[in-house]
Amino acid sequence: MRPSSQNSSAPTQTVIARDHHTVSRRQISESALKVLRRLRDSGFDAYLVGGCIRDILLGHHPKDFDVATNATPEQVRGLFRNSRLIGRRFKLVHVQFGREIIEVATFRADHDSATKHQQTSKVSSSGRILRDNVYGNIEQDALRRDFTMNALYYTSADFSIHDYTNGLRDIKQRKIRLIGDPKTRYQEDPVRMLRAVRFAAKLDFTIEKATAAPIKELAPLLEDIPAARMFDEVLKLLQSGKGLKTFHLMQEYDLFRPLFPATDQALQQDPFYQRLIEQALSNTDERLRQQKPVTPAFLFATMLWGPLLACRKDIEDQGIPPIPALQQAMQVVLSNQANHISIPKRFSIPMREIWEQQDRLPRRHGKRSDQLLEHPRFRASYDFMLLREQAGEPLKELCDWWTEYQKLDEGDRKKMVQALSPGKNSRPRRRRRKSAPGPTTQ
Repeated sequence: MRPSSQNSSAPTQTVIARDHHTVSRRQISESALKVLRRLRDSGFDAYLVGGCIRDILLGHHPKDFDVATNATPEQVRGLFRNSRLIGRRFKLVHVQFGREIIEVATFRADHDSATKHQQTSKVSSSGRILRDNVYGNIEQDALRRDFTMNALYYTSADFSIHDYTNGLRDIKQRKIRLIGDPKTRYQEDPVRMLRAVRFAAKLDFTIEKATAAPIKELAPLLEDIPAARMFDEVLKLLQSGKGLKTFHLMQEYDLFRPLFPATDQALQQDPFYQRLIEQALSNTDERLRQQKPVTPAFLFATMLWGPLLACRKDIEDQGIPPIPALQQAMQVVLSNQANHISIPKRFSIPMREIWEQQDRLPRRHGKRSDQLLEHPRFRASYDFMLLREQAGEPLKELCDWWTEYQKLDEGDRKKMVQALSPGKNSRPRRRRRKSAPGPTTQ
């Protein structure tokens, strides 16, 4: 039986015995098993829950392991000296084993389950949960999970899986289904809409019809999410290894516009920016498949390139010279984007440098080429120029020149610069004016 809303009575429990599922202790972190064992030995219930069980059932290697228990955060903290309490909106405990962190959460209950919980729960006028520390039992906790596939509980007591929402069936059918009324659940936390498309792209699942139905209508609710939280969510979306597919799903469900409104406008005006973003995400997906590093600065520089050029043109049309216009445009675009996604300075500064060097890369005369080559952001700027060419800008000659220039030694580089024909970016040497002869002294 599937609950129809958050206020449903206790769901039907299905227990899948060890012989009827594929989750094995060999696939589970030893640290997670230690946490389960200590909680149980101390008289508490403890289960692995969420994405780690889902991923193992799908044949993937989990990135992290989450534990759900009936112990309060303070009780968990008392059992593990290597732990710390975190969070205000959702109070959790992080138990640290070297570089590995096991996240432990207390079973949650519905916000309307008892009036005595009003001091630990807070909901906005739109229905968004602002604070969620209402504790309950495992059945209530299952109904508070977002998707059925994430509501499977594994216990190391008898190695069984407890399923309260038909999550195992949905995993087998490769469906993403919200628990409860979709509209209410999205209003509680609009980020669930982003999670739905991210999981659909990452796992190659389909979003169940009722779960998908309200997304376009409720997409504007994402504008109320704190900009700092949105930065983390966007990284998960675009750096999942399925960034291109995720981007297309975001556009399909009108989820891209609330995150990047200026970029969305640029996409409507010029198909070049669609190709640019698609090429950048395709390249990022490939780099992640090859386990190469990627930087958010590059992706955000790509996302905001269209708004930057439009803003720069508007400023230049007011009579401002190109370089000051670029500086002003960068400030305006980043400031406007911060209202939706807060980009930390450690990424916004490299973004500005990548943008600035797009004007400098064509200027290769004299010592400029060597100076650019030595710049710490040269490689990213060069890659960005290649990306623009791949998306359709007529930059092949310039890209080929810089590709060859990097391979040569100092002498051959000098010859390449000398072979450049004088252009608008090369300054002719000024001739010295002969001074008039002075008076003859006697």
